[in-house]
Amino acid sequence: MAQSLLKAEHVKISFGNVHALRDVSLEIFPGEIHCLMGENGCGKSTIIKIISGVYQRDGGTIEFNGKKLDKISPIDAINMGIQVIYQDFALFPNLTVAENLALNTELASGKKTVSWKNVKKIAEDAVAKINFHVDMDRKVEELSVAQKQMVAISRALMSNAKLIIMDEPTTALTRKEVDALFKIILKLKEQGIAILFISHKLDEVFEISDRFTIFRNGEMVATGSMKELDNKKFTYYMTGREFSDEVFVAENVSEKPVLELKNLSREGAFSDISLSLRRGEILGITGLLDSGRSELALAMFGLLPAQSGQILKDGNPVRITNPREAIANRIGYVPEDRLSEGLFLTQSIGDNIIISEIDRLKKKNGSYDIRKRDEEVARWVKELEIKTQNPDNPATTLSGGNQQRIVLAKWLACDLDVLILNGPTVGVDIGSKHDIHMILQKLAGQGLGVIIISDDLPEVIQNCSRVLVIKDGKIKSEYDTQKVNEKMIIDDMM
Repeated sequence: MAQSLLKAEHVKISFGNVHALRDVSLEIFPGEIHCLMGENGCGKSTIIKIISGVYQRDGGTIEFNGKKLDKISPIDAINMGIQVIYQDFALFPNLTVAENLALNTELASGKKTVSWKNVKKIAEDAVAKINFHVDMDRKVEELSVAQKQMVAISRALMSNAKLIIMDEPTTALTRKEVDALFKIILKLKEQGIAILFISHKLDEVFEISDRFTIFRNGEMVATGSMKELDNKKFTYYMTGREFSDEVFVAENVSEKPVLELKNLSREGAFSDISLSLRRGEILGITGLLDSGRSELALAMFGLLPAQSGQILKDGNPVRITNPREAIANRIGYVPEDRLSEGLFLTQSIGDNIIISEIDRLKKKNGSYDIRKRDEEVARWVKELEIKTQNPDNPATTLSGGNQQRIVLAKWLACDLDVLILNGPTVGVDIGSKHDIHMILQKLAGQGLGVIIISDDLPEVIQNCSRVLVIKDGKIKSEYDTQKVNEKMIIDDMM
């Protein structure tokens, strides 16, 4: 076998009394796509920061390109050919594409004046390496997520990158954009560049990766060729648990619908949408990112009101033109982007849980009932198994899966009849994903009407009784999930 590009052995690091990495090893070879997986808090981000010089390890050895490294700074790592593309891409949104790409080169030149002709030439040469076409004078803030990612990759290649680390690169991409990214990654592989690919999405990991390493609780638990791995082994290595693949079967379904949409339309978003939801069932809605599926979710919650058609709750026409009216009709909504839309991140876990029922926690004299508030917080922390030592800690202290549980708790505290979830497990690790699915199935069993909007087809098929496929703002088809497979749904979506 070829000599490894990166070889980290027995790496350790602690922060106070917390052992972030106990004894991990990671080996990456030139021109390979290596997947690093593990649940939130397992140590993935920590090892990346050690490799890129942000953190200094407490123990262990690191070799890069045959050279043993004692102490690494971020600039050392970049000069050696190590580039990290984080989820936020670390670009300057108020600068143009050309300025973002040429900035480091111009600064390093030491010139007192800037040659804009030279800036454009540097930038054009950078994007040409991956055959990426973009207006050099556009500000980065005006680009799509996929375009920002291509700018970040182009910038990484300017430093003669030998190892590119991609942290959750497909989280906000459509399937078409994922395919385009994978073509770029394969092209980089052909050039001998190694890719460390970090993702929660098992299907993508199996599709693109050559080898894998899995961390759990700060330790390396498995590494090897992707050919040696299947879904069950993968899940066990990640979580230390074995999950069944049983499909949800609704057993406590009401005769009459709790929610109905009749010919619901909004220009430019969706048209003539009719559907019904019964208590006790989980209805799936899927489609491509621009199909109108998210706009429909927003309409049902009053954030993007329909312009025509009817919404019926328990058989009666209702008006839902804003979230307050939706809540009054006992309809809750869990947004796809929990960080910016679903949580007050700097506020406490407890305050996030009780925010939607705050009026109910007031005494007759208008003061806040602290005892009732604490009882309510304790109830939902226990009920949804939110992993926290103290609910007075800010929401930022929790993993993605536990943050999603807070959002669920916030709505469940309102005693809902209908819960709409848009991408309920986006960016959530596999163990938390399973736990969230179990919570939703339990809630449906207790009589809640649940709608899951997702392009994660295994999630939809395993958890929903029925699935509606939306294309170009219209319902293309409806399936019983017991009688459908992923290919049938994808054919309708495309």
